Amino acid sequence: MLRVHKIKLNPNKAQEHYFAQACGVARHAYNWALAEWKRHYEAGEKPSEMSLRKRYNAIKPVEFPWALDVTKCAPQQAIKNVGTAFQNFFKNVKQGKKPGYPKFKKKGQHDSFRADNGPQKKGESAVKVEGKRIQLPKIGWIRMREEVRFSGCIQSTTVSKMADGWYISVLVETANTLSMRADKGVVGVDFGVKTLAILSDGTEIQGPKPQKKLLKRLRRLNKSLSRKKKGSANFKKAKTKLSKLHKRIADVREDSLHKLSHKLATEYGVIGIEDLNVKGMVKNRSLARAISDQGFGKLRILIEYKVAMTCATVVIVDRWFPSSKTCSVCGAIHELKLSDRTMNCECGNTLDRDLNAAINLKNYAVSSTVLACGEKSADAKLLVV
Repeated sequence: MLRVHKIKLNPNKAQEHYFAQACGVARHAYNWALAEWKRHYEAGEKPSEMSLRKRYNAIKPVEFPWALDVTKCAPQQAIKNVGTAFQNFFKNVKQGKKPGYPKFKKKGQHDSFRADNGPQKKGESAVKVEGKRIQLPKIGWIRMREEVRFSGCIQSTTVSKMADGWYISVLVETANTLSMRADKGVVGVDFGVKTLAILSDGTEIQGPKPQKKLLKRLRRLNKSLSRKKKGSANFKKAKTKLSKLHKRIADVREDSLHKLSHKLATEYGVIGIEDLNVKGMVKNRSLARAISDQGFGKLRILIEYKVAMTCATVVIVDRWFPSSKTCSVCGAIHELKLSDRTMNCECGNTLDRDLNAAINLKNYAVSSTVLACGEKSADAKLLVV
């Protein structure tokens, strides 16, 4: 299994300069390839990333000699990324989705570059790692904040610039996977704005809501940035402070989502969740910030890839299934407003609406997993990973 560990680096001044130069070369190669692709396509030709890479290598010593100062992998991988971007574009067009035509890269936005050429032989690592050090081509040994947590063969490394420094993403082919700690059976999980998640056994998982907690500081830094002259030294300082705060908010949110998804994937054999329409939900201007602060879309992605390691099952219930309005005891459907936080049924069942929804999701997960010969419920689809 391929797993990635992203680690912060401790480079010296010369190494930081090299990283910035390599990012610039990768960005230039990407923009050059994108412009050439558009030119060939408009001329009626059929461009490909392989032909562009060959042409770039041919003209590089003459037209772009400064690109020879960094690893050859930086521009080569950037041109490959252009080919991948167009593959995704045409795939989305065929599927009737929003295409998303590839855009030119800008300096200071998502700066990164491929730092190695891959393993020379099968079973070998692309780069050397010794404790908290990693050796990259043309730059040598670089200190890391922590050791690579996965044992195995390193397939690739990518260096990227974040708000608070340089990071390296190490892709490792490893046998280190998650394992089931205690199989508690089936669980239904209801995601909410007030509480991040409520499990069908009554457990409440409170979200950190980092943006809400740091909103005043976020507004203050945004206002400070808007008052600075664009391009000045003070503008860059204010922008760095704002970027660091945004990164902290994202890190706190991601940490809580990883912990919740890890708990679900390692403690339950079957997990029932709703197929939430997050893009549609954030169109509600009253709830958009709170919904985005919880990170529902990211949480589903984390759950699905982690249950693949523990051989668990995820049952995704249709978004139109009335999980909150349906009584979890008798099955009667009630009309509830968003402000109604309790479900009261004539059968005597009185429950918090989110807990009632979690129990209904659990019941559907149970019914979906016992269907024979691959049949599936009209309101649920089974994702066995």
